[in-house]
Amino acid sequence: MTVPPSETSQTGFVYLVGAGPGDPGLLTLRGAECLSRADLVLYDGLVNPLLLRYSRASAERTNRADGPAGRMIPQEEINARLIEAAREGKVVVRLKGGDPFIFGRGSEEAAALTSAGIPFEVVPGITAATAAAVYTGISLTHRDHASAVAFVTGHEDPTKSSALDYSSLARFPGTLVFYMGLHRLPLIAQSLISAGKSPDTPTCVVSRATTPRQRTVIGTLARIPQMAKEAELHAPSLVIVGDCVRVREQVEWFEQRPLFGQVVGIPRPADQGDETALRLVELGGDPVLLPTIEIAPPENWTAIDAALARLGTFDWVVFTSVNGVHGLLGRLWETGGDTRKLGNCRLAAIGPGTAAALAKYSLRPDLVPVEYRAEALADELKPHVVGKRILWVRASRGRDVLPLELTAAGAQFEQVVVYQNRDVDQLPADATRRIENGELNWIALSSPSIARNLARILSPQAKSWLGTKTKLVSISPVTSAAAKDVGLPIAAEAREYTWEGLFQAMIDAEKCKALGE
Repeated sequence: MTVPPSETSQTGFVYLVGAGPGDPGLLTLRGAECLSRADLVLYDGLVNPLLLRYSRASAERTNRADGPAGRMIPQEEINARLIEAAREGKVVVRLKGGDPFIFGRGSEEAAALTSAGIPFEVVPGITAATAAAVYTGISLTHRDHASAVAFVTGHEDPTKSSALDYSSLARFPGTLVFYMGLHRLPLIAQSLISAGKSPDTPTCVVSRATTPRQRTVIGTLARIPQMAKEAELHAPSLVIVGDCVRVREQVEWFEQRPLFGQVVGIPRPADQGDETALRLVELGGDPVLLPTIEIAPPENWTAIDAALARLGTFDWVVFTSVNGVHGLLGRLWETGGDTRKLGNCRLAAIGPGTAAALAKYSLRPDLVPVEYRAEALADELKPHVVGKRILWVRASRGRDVLPLELTAAGAQFEQVVVYQNRDVDQLPADATRRIENGELNWIALSSPSIARNLARILSPQAKSWLGTKTKLVSISPVTSAAAKDVGLPIAAEAREYTWEGLFQAMIDAEKCKALGE
């Protein structure tokens, strides 16, 4: 009997989890739950790394071929690693692209676990065929076009004769979907036509389905091999054959997203970029995490603890970042206090992101400026602070607009540093490679410190693309000025000083480009 482990279980256990075909939003709830329990995650090269955000476990990538991410790992070695980790008492998640049991070799892994006496559970995933069809606007079944669908492997052993009965496939009364068929597409098309399938049958090839790099080519069965070659499509890919392909133009939706296909650098701290990346994915973009700064605790807590001890004596507590909210209120909880210590304090937040962070502590700000910048926050606070005690919760560096403006307005102003904002010395190797190859369309600059450090750590090769292949978008005039001071050309600037504003600035710029403005 394979019973899932309890919280205190010392017995190893393996979850074979289908991760879906690429879009991180297609992971099942059960899959996310399994990841949260894991001690070790072994994930396929086709799995979106953003899914690892659901787990605190160590992660190892298993590659299907040699490449920049490492050597190819044979299936037998993967099986052995699963067994070894489970015997050490670990909860292991084997995270596989698509569904584990549909051309995913999950059944082989399950058989190996059974032979070794390792308990396991299989978690289905959204298979590539259904996801690719939906994301290209194709209904695999349709009352007017197809009452059946067949999933077929396009990846057979080239040293052996084909096990496929093309005569039966050619007569199949519905839609054919070939997995992994791109490199054998000429043979597949010719075999179907030779077996009696009409050369004019509508056919679609989908490359990298459900991701921002999705590409779709549609033609007839006879012409599709040449069309796919001319389009230089890449694996992974699927081939969809049948009359249902005709309805695509009526229901196409994914490739119409406003930032579809745009590769965007997100220079947020390594542990804070995931939510922004997922929002970009929703808009159709391809996120590249560029952790240009890092957030760290203060060197010591003395000043913070002293401020917390008299927190209720302040009239206003002013937050100008999400990190500031978590730094102060997280420390308050750690030292045995809670939000009751705020007493009658009024709260100010510089923008909606900071206000949302306060909401996680069941707090609502009394003041959020209409314009999300320090100058606007100071202007709106001035009428309320004459003779009042103000505590500004801040980072280790930043502009001193608030102390200067509010002290001049008559406030009794104090400030406390609750986190360090530090520069990193280099970007991840894969991110550097993509920038130097000119693969990024945009890099979003969300603060002056990020702009300055990005200019410092980018290589000359990476900088050569700035302003041409790679455009820079700034969150505010202050950030734009800092970028220009260090030689970074700004192509667009957000009107709303938030990440949503940055995305909208990119959308507007791409619309103008499409219109030739």
